[in-house]
Order: sequence, then C-alpha cells, then structure tokens
Amino acid sequence: MKIRQLNVAALPALAAIILTGCGQDTGDNAQPEADAPDITAEVQEHYRTKVSLPPEIWESLEKGQITQEDVDARAAAGEFPRFFQFATPEDIPADLNWQDGSNLPAFASPDARRGGTYYTWIQDFPRTLRRFGPDANGSFRPFILDDVITRLGRRHPNDTSITETGFRYYPGVAREWALDKENATVYIRIDPDARFSDGEPITADDMMFMFFIYQSPHIQAPWYNNWYNRKYSNITKYDDLTFSIRQPEVRPDLLFKVMELEPLPEHFYKELGPDYPERYQWRFVPTSGAYEVRPENLKKGQSITLTRVKDWWADDKKFWRNRYNFDRVHFTVIRDVPKAFEAFRKGELDRFSAALPEYWYEKLPDDSEEVQSGYIHKDVFYNDIPRPTYGLWINQSKPLLDNRDIRIGIQHATNWDYVIQKYFRGDYQRMRTNSDGYGEFTHPTLRAREFSVDKALAHFAKAGFTTRGEDGILVNDAGERLSFTVNTGYQTLRDVLTILAEEAAKAGLEFRIEVLDQTASWKKTQEKKHDIAFAAFAVSAEMYPRYWDFGHSVNAYDRAFLPDGSPNPDRKVKTQTNNLQLLAYPELDAMIEQYRASSDVGVMRQLAYRMEEFLYEDASFVPGFVIPFYRDLHWRWFRYPEDFNVRLSRGAEQFFLSWIDTDMKKETREARKSGQTFAPVIGAYDQYRTQ
Repeated sequence: MKIRQLNVAALPALAAIILTGCGQDTGDNAQPEADAPDITAEVQEHYRTKVSLPPEIWESLEKGQITQEDVDARAAAGEFPRFFQFATPEDIPADLNWQDGSNLPAFASPDARRGGTYYTWIQDFPRTLRRFGPDANGSFRPFILDDVITRLGRRHPNDTSITETGFRYYPGVAREWALDKENATVYIRIDPDARFSDGEPITADDMMFMFFIYQSPHIQAPWYNNWYNRKYSNITKYDDLTFSIRQPEVRPDLLFKVMELEPLPEHFYKELGPDYPERYQWRFVPTSGAYEVRPENLKKGQSITLTRVKDWWADDKKFWRNRYNFDRVHFTVIRDVPKAFEAFRKGELDRFSAALPEYWYEKLPDDSEEVQSGYIHKDVFYNDIPRPTYGLWINQSKPLLDNRDIRIGIQHATNWDYVIQKYFRGDYQRMRTNSDGYGEFTHPTLRAREFSVDKALAHFAKAGFTTRGEDGILVNDAGERLSFTVNTGYQTLRDVLTILAEEAAKAGLEFRIEVLDQTASWKKTQEKKHDIAFAAFAVSAEMYPRYWDFGHSVNAYDRAFLPDGSPNPDRKVKTQTNNLQLLAYPELDAMIEQYRASSDVGVMRQLAYRMEEFLYEDASFVPGFVIPFYRDLHWRWFRYPEDFNVRLSRGAEQFFLSWIDTDMKKETREARKSGQTFAPVIGAYDQYRTQ
C-alpha cells in the first residue's frame, strides 16, 4: 500500500526509467551463502516481545517527546498488549458476516488467448529487484509488485460503489473475509490453493512474518517501519490458514488496509540481517502473482524478462482468469524515446504509450500509412482515478526557498497553463491541488495560483529581490541570484521545463534545468538534495488522500522539534521519505494526527480541506497538470477487451487484460509484405469519462 505507492509515476507515454548497469547476466540472486545468517531466532523473539503501542504513544516516541527506554520500561511492566498473538479457531466470533466477492462480475475478456511474448521497453535498468529498502521504489516496481501480485484481495476496478464496509473486493490470496467494525478487526481465511511462485504454500505464518520484516530496521525503509507499527495494532493466528488483523482506530477504510496486503515468504528471507540491501539486491522474491524473474533472464543494462509461473495457482480463479496472458514479457533497454518509437513502428515492440502529443498527432497521425492500412491501432481511454501529482516540489530547507514569499513568487512565475496549451495542445488540465480526484475529499474551491509576472515580482521584492542583473535575473543586495535547479527524470519532458524556464525568466527567476535518468533524479530527490523537483507520485485508488506521508514533520527530520515545540536546532534531514518539501509545522502535524485517528467521515473531510488550505498557504508545491486519459498505439495483433479496460486503470498494462493473437501477428506481417490492408481502427473509450 505504499504509494506506488510512494512511487514516482512516469507519464503514461513513458516507459519505466531506471539506472543502467553493465551488460552481463547477474549471478548473485539465487543461492544462499554457506555462512549466511539465520533470522529464525530473531523472528521468534520479536513475536514473543513485540508490543502494540497506542497511536498517541507511538507519535510521542517519533517526535522525541518520550524515549525508547521509557517505552521499554512501560512495556516490561505489562502496560501494552502483545502485537503478535496466537489463538484457536474456536476463538473466532461466531456471528461474523463472511464475504468472498462472488457476487461481483468478472472483468477480463473471455476472448483472451494465452501464450506469446509481449515485447516492450524500459529506458534504464532497475537498480534492484528488492521490493523495499534503498532504491526499491523505482518505476519498474509495478512489474514485480504492484500490478502482478494478487494480494489478499483487490478492489473491484469497475464496481466502485462504497458499502457500509467500504470498497467492494474480489478475492486474491484470501478465500473469504469478515469485518468486525466495532473492534476494527478484519478476519481472513486464506485460499488453500494459494502458492508463492516458487511453489511453497502461503499460510498465516507468512502474514505474521510480513509484519516482522516491515517492522524490522534491517530493511532500511522508514516508511514501512512507521506504517506497519502505527497503522496496525495486532495480528492473531488461529490456524495455518486463518488470521485476523486489528487496527488502532475504527476508520472508514478498515477493509482496504488489510485486503491490499501481500504475504511475504518467511523461507525466502531466512538470511535477513543488517546487510539486507546488498544480500537481496538481485534476488527475486517469490510472490503470489503470475510472473517471476529468473536469473537467466536478468541481463544487466540490456534486458529483463518476466516469465509466467508454471501452473499458477490462480489461473482458473474467477477474477484472475483470462489475465496475465503472455508467457513472457520482455523488456529491452532503449534509452531514447524516439528510438523506442522507431522500434515500435518497425514491429519490434508490440505497443507504445502515446500521451505526449507529438506521438499522437505528428509522428503517427490518424492519416499515417500504418494506421490507415489497419496495421497499427490507436486508442484513447478515459479513466476515473485519483490523479498522479505532477508538479514542482520545492525543498524549503534550502537557502532562499525557506522564504514563503520566494515560494509564492515561484508559484506565480510558473506558467503551467501555457505549457498545457502550447505543449500538450490543450488535452491536459491544470491540477488544482495535490489531492485531486478524491471526490468529496477534494477541496471544492481551491485553485492553483495563476501565472502573473506582476504578482511574482511583488513577492520576490518582499524577499529582497528588486534588481535585475544584466541577464534579467533578479539579485538581492547580497548579490545572490534568484536561481534554482529543477531536476527531473522525465527526459521526454525536457521541453516542458524549457518552456517553464523561459516564462519564469520574465519574472526574473532562473530555473536551471537538470534532466537525469529517472532513478538518479528520484534518488537525489528522496535524499532531499534537490532545490525543486519536477516529479509525481502514482497514487492508489484509495477512499481519501494521505497527508502523513507527504506532510508530517517525522518524515522531514529525525527530531523536528524540541519538547517545548520550538524547532530543534540540531535536527537532521530524514531521507527516503516522501516529505519532499521538508514540511515541519506543529499545527499541520496536529491536523494530520487528528485526521489519521478519526472515524468520522465528515470530520475527516473538513480536516482535509483545512490541510489543503494550509498547504496552499505554505506554497511549496506548484500544481502541474492532470491527464484525464491514456493513449495507446499498438499493432493489431496486440488485443484488448471489447471495452478496452477498466475504470480504475492507470494505464493500458496495469490489469494485464491484453493478449497476443499469434495468428493475427503472422497474418499482419504477411499482409505488410503483400500490400494487403485492413480497416483502420481509431478508438475512443469514454464510458468512464468525468467532466
């Protein structure tokens, strides 16, 4: 559930962008070492001693208001209940209402065909195959985690109605589930067929272990450590296939926070220790999903291939049938987008995402030969999801950027509306807040500040920048230039930043553009070394927006405040979190904590509005653009369902509903040689379009 969760989202037009390594097979991802550590004793001790801290205690500990020694002493005195507990099936309440999602409709196409290799591309090679820890939150992650695992269950992607228990779910690893809302507890029965991709059965022990590893400092992942300590208060095992998870507060999304969990294989992580990042760097963790990465298919710097798991356990399950149809998904590293497009046009790649206007309107227009001959199909699909947060993330811990007038001036000097009209041809929309797309939780009246040279200059003047240098950039009395580096990993959007820089110069502001590969840019940003980052988070289709991840001071500094509430002069920046703006305000923390603890939707909604207003006044996020659709170019043999995709899909690949028609592929290639043509197909799917 980490924002893809804490992932920087590439445009739908962009392939995953990750660091390139050297060009040889990896040889370090399968066999344990003879002297490898054994985590078993540590796991059992954790189960025996781990206590569940009330939210207020946990938050006081995070803020440094109490010490770990204080907590340990109170735990030793028996003040807190055990986090891990063991019981029997007879202890399960008899009056639970068990559900299995069987009343929901399947959404994959019965016409889908199994087989073939899907040829696609990435701009750079992933830094790691680990799913958490340093460098694990890269843009290849969806293909080894988010989009390919079953989790305990999944939200139905078309039936988005909300019931008294929350979203509607279909089963994954869980065969059935029940919610005890009064006690904030979800009960799960695992499907006895469920297996990891290495063939090992999935049991309640793997769910127990999931909490252990996410709470462990070995993984070097602060977000996981906080989330799985703070958001859950107990897991109880009843038998090998039955367990329950309790949360510390009664919240509207109790079911969501459990159903979206994925068991972790205890047997795989037996060597876990302080060297976890290096030891597991290139080991593919067995999952519940349909694909695995085999050692021989990992060629660093060149390609990576997913192979379908033989006799996948969910193959014939109602909601997984006719999905994940490719035998293999082959990713070739192609660093330049134009080269990737040419490879697609030659038929070397099966599809190409075309959100960028130049590919949709100019490089492959409707009247192009391949389209009119019916060889390549063009489709646009309007989805209905919370929107990725494309914009400028200002690091207010940096000199000058800690001045609110500077930040407001940057807001008015950033001409996103011009970018949308000139570069995106008016197809995109201006983002209003960084929580657009959450229905009643999205602020109804806030709008992003407009471009205005006069307003920008007025705020820059308040910050002491009143004189233009010879190049037109403002300087203050100390001779400092009003100049900041804007880094990004979106190499195909270099021209967007060029336009923004040209417009900003009109207001005396210099944007120094730094375009890196996406992994390098994201690493710089997560290490909080950026001035301003042009980036986005691919958010999940959750019930309401998150604020703790992006706005709480515990994700900005190790100890942001002294006990009296004043800023800690010795505080250190906390890296590898998603508080990219380094927001640290006691009043914002208080609202976030109240929001996290509330079970009242009305109270949460009003708090969301107040926090958005606070963030608007803080002015360290410059809202960019919203893409209300995705566009897809694909050869006619690359097939989609009749209605193309599902309402909640972020991109054409996410739910793996497509397939390769090998007969049609042969037919098309022969037709291109002979000159035979087919009817052109230019589709527009607007059944889920919102205004």
